[in-house]
Amino acid sequence: MDQKVPTGEISRSQDGARSVIATHFRNILVWPIHLVATGDAASTHDHAGVFAKLGPDNPWREVEDEFTGDPAEFQERHYHEFVTFLPPAQRFLYGQGIGRKMDGTSGESPIKVMRRSDIASVRVVLTPNSEPIDLRIAHIDLYFFYDIDIAILIVEVSADSVPLIVAQDLMLRLGRAYPAWWDKSGEPGHCPTAVAWISHSGEVMAQSDYEDRVSFLCHVGQHRAPRVAAHLEFLLNPLVPHYSEKPGLLRYRQLEYYRMPQMAFLALDDPDLLARGDYVRLALANGPGDGSPLPYTEHYLADFEAKYCYDRYFEKRPDGEWPGTRYMSCGHALVVTGDADNAFFMDETHGVLSSFRHQHFLIFLIAHFHKAALLMYSDRLAAAVARLDVSNRDNLRGFRTQTRQALENFLRFTHRYWFQAISNQSDAHDLFALCRKHLEIDPLYEHIRQEVEAMSQYLEDEATRQQQESMARLTVVTTLGLIGTVATGFLGMNLFDHASLDPAQRAAIFVSVLLPTFILAFATVTRSQRLSDFLEAMANESVDFAGKARAFGRIFRRRRSDPS
Repeated sequence: MDQKVPTGEISRSQDGARSVIATHFRNILVWPIHLVATGDAASTHDHAGVFAKLGPDNPWREVEDEFTGDPAEFQERHYHEFVTFLPPAQRFLYGQGIGRKMDGTSGESPIKVMRRSDIASVRVVLTPNSEPIDLRIAHIDLYFFYDIDIAILIVEVSADSVPLIVAQDLMLRLGRAYPAWWDKSGEPGHCPTAVAWISHSGEVMAQSDYEDRVSFLCHVGQHRAPRVAAHLEFLLNPLVPHYSEKPGLLRYRQLEYYRMPQMAFLALDDPDLLARGDYVRLALANGPGDGSPLPYTEHYLADFEAKYCYDRYFEKRPDGEWPGTRYMSCGHALVVTGDADNAFFMDETHGVLSSFRHQHFLIFLIAHFHKAALLMYSDRLAAAVARLDVSNRDNLRGFRTQTRQALENFLRFTHRYWFQAISNQSDAHDLFALCRKHLEIDPLYEHIRQEVEAMSQYLEDEATRQQQESMARLTVVTTLGLIGTVATGFLGMNLFDHASLDPAQRAAIFVSVLLPTFILAFATVTRSQRLSDFLEAMANESVDFAGKARAFGRIFRRRRSDPS
């Protein structure tokens, strides 16, 4: 769809103000979700394989990557993307080639991408009484990661000739999983008034229900979890919301903020008209404004450029080598602005637009995948500890199993998916570091690592304690068994001539000795802890004999009242 975006009420409210147009606007929503597998799918590591087989009406199809076709048709754009990354990141993103036959690995990438192509555009009504805006759908993808209970929804939309204030409002409102609040008139806060998926034939396939306040409130009251808006639930089908009555092998739930992370590309007709306030609003995805005054205090924004902006190419040169490109990121958003008249900035094969849609998209994807995976591990560890009951041996055994699985999974995640640097190219390296810094990924990773180590240490301490208790019991049994050993040794002397007795008598004597010995040993083991405490009290020279007897009585009564 090549129609231009109507400006609607937003642009009319700005009559007389600057008229900044995004000749080309592109927005990529990146929404990580936590997968919860049930039934037969709970034991699999390949969620993508399960997802592909969910129902005959499943609109998603696996995307074959560019490496599976004829090598002679391998495109230069794909080559530029591939060589951007370091070898560990290349193996993660693309898998391995002939080398897999040498090291014995499968060679496949742990990433599987599913795509649905039945949706042509998305129609958005930003505010009440405003004209609808049609955005072209470039891709709707769902990324799965082998052995990780994470999926990431990708929705890439684009439009031409979009006023800056409309683009800012789209960035503010479009990627909302559910409303955070409603105003007095019932309008959902910071959400579009309506969002609809449009098919290739022009039919409305699904529409949002942000305005249904009662339904959202009831869902939270019943499930203690927010409900996903109807158009997003339709989009993710056949995935099923975890907190719903709908049946489904693969379910999902939210991991973090209800506002989806996003990337935005704005090719401006006159970037020189942008004020500092415009860049602040774009970098933080704050919504529309006229550039002045600043959305926050000057003191708060004193380090804005150093903290949020990557200005390596933010300068125009007469030769056009630098298109005045500015990269901005707050972690939640990655925004690129530049001159629409610059051919390199708009080049979809070699230029900034190509890098934005491919290399920089993968950088943003990896950063948010890392954070989502760490949040998933944190949630899993918290749930395991919450179910721990040290007085229940079966529960403790299950906790030990869960902890070992968590250690194993976290170890695989660290060695397979964890990268602190993914490229030596300056812009890719710096943008990845900027996103990681604002997402606070390294402190989160360290926190999860310490949690895993603490659980492992707890299990080791518990195993050591059990070994010490077993040794104490064996010591008591050995000590008391010494009496029987001496007695039987004494009886073994030639004091009695049992050898002259007939076999039946000797068997009767053997049984008469065996049974009391067995009963004594069994009683000693069952009372070994009490006897151990008694022996410890006996060994205390500062306590007299009567005191020791009273101490043993107290120990016995306490153990009897508390068998654990």
